This record gives sequence, C-alpha cells and structure tokens, in this order.
Amino acid sequence: MNLLFTTLTTFVSFYSLLLIFRVLLTWFPTINWYNQPFAALSQITDPYLNLFRSIIPPLGGMDFSPILAILALNLLGGLLRSLTALSYAQAF
Repeated sequence: MNLLFTTLTTFVSFYSLLLIFRVLLTWFPTINWYNQPFAALSQITDPYLNLFRSIIPPLGGMDFSPILAILALNLLGGLLRSLTALSYAQAF
C-alpha cells in the first residue's frame, strides 16, 4: 500500500510540474502548439485543464483555471503524502 501511495504522490508532483511548465509556455505567443514537443504537452495537460475551464471560463482574456487546477493537485498531493506517512507508520 505504501508503494501505491508513493507512486501516486510522485505522479501528482510530476504532473504539477508539467502544468506549471505548460502555463509558463503560454506567456510566449510565438510557440506553435501543433509542433512537437508542445503538442504532446498540450495533449497531456489540456484534458485536466479543460475540467477547470468549464468551471471558471476565461475572464477578460485571462485564464485562471490553471490556478485552481494546480491548487487541486497540491491538495491531492498533500493528502497522498499524509496517507503515505500514515501507512508507513502503521507498517512499523
């Protein structure tokens, strides 16, 4: 069980980094999101971001949904870290 929580925690941390990288790249208007590796990054992150874009639509040309998406991932990561520590403590 500890291995599962550790793996999920690592995945959430890595995915959070991908989201932050994706958001930072949107500041560069010359990036063509149809060319690789940007298309792959977009395909990986956009389905998750679209969940939050349906909740918070872009306001005045600013997309605030990544803030909520990253916050949700950080909350999930904290919960998984707590479960990892709890399962590790119960093992001993």
